[in-house]
Amino acid sequence: MYSVKAIVPNLLRLCRLVALGVAASGGAWAATEQPAVDRSAEYLLGPGDVIRISVFQSPDLLLETRVSENGSITYPLIGNVKVGGLALSIAEAKLAKLLKDGGFVVQPQVSILLLQIRGNQVAVLGQVNRPGRYPLETANTRLSDMLSLAGGIAASGSDVVIFSGVRDGKQIRREIDIASMFLRGDAQDDLALKGGDILYVHRAPVFYIYGEVQRPGVFRVERDMTVMQALASGGGLTQKGTQRGLRIHRRGPDGKAQIIEPALDELVQPNDVVYVKESIF
Repeated sequence: MYSVKAIVPNLLRLCRLVALGVAASGGAWAATEQPAVDRSAEYLLGPGDVIRISVFQSPDLLLETRVSENGSITYPLIGNVKVGGLALSIAEAKLAKLLKDGGFVVQPQVSILLLQIRGNQVAVLGQVNRPGRYPLETANTRLSDMLSLAGGIAASGSDVVIFSGVRDGKQIRREIDIASMFLRGDAQDDLALKGGDILYVHRAPVFYIYGEVQRPGVFRVERDMTVMQALASGGGLTQKGTQRGLRIHRRGPDGKAQIIEPALDELVQPNDVVYVKESIF
């Protein structure tokens, strides 16, 4: 039988060898196994947000305050602190460092609780199902995410969303074709939004049809819509109607009305007025 004195040194030697092997060959593996924290998904403080700041075992440093329009707060002992555009964890670390560097608290443990979200809002206007102002709850909120929060584009809305905002201190404006963006599978136009951005959905383009059709009225201009498809939208011709002598009243580039005789495969343009004549036979 082996004695305990003989076994213990061997076990210790084996443990050291295993530890050295892990350190030499498995260190990178151990590091990659640690769950990564996605900082980009954290909420960023903005003007108008109401927060509660507390420091462990320092009740006199408890403060409820509102982030000012320039993104700063006034905190006891420290004074004016810029927190706008910071994630909560980063703002906590910043306050803790200022308290420690100032000699006010030896090892400060700062906690920030978001009470009300007022900053980092995006306005969604126009032909959407729920227009209004919506907060950016994460830093990577996309244009499509915000449209979803607003209930999507209404039936009367255009496929084009007009985006306006400020980037790098400059005002920018873009027209983004939502349908084309998803049909192409290209996420380049699915912009990352920031506080103060505005999304506007205009009314969809329409055409008018009257005369000898089953359902005269106003209809949406679909993509690459032809005159024949426009007639189908109106329910087709009546028994008295004829395709001969079709007329479209269209406003030209100079603003003057034009009367044209279109072919059935000609594309319909926004605000066209299609007139179907009565057959003389």
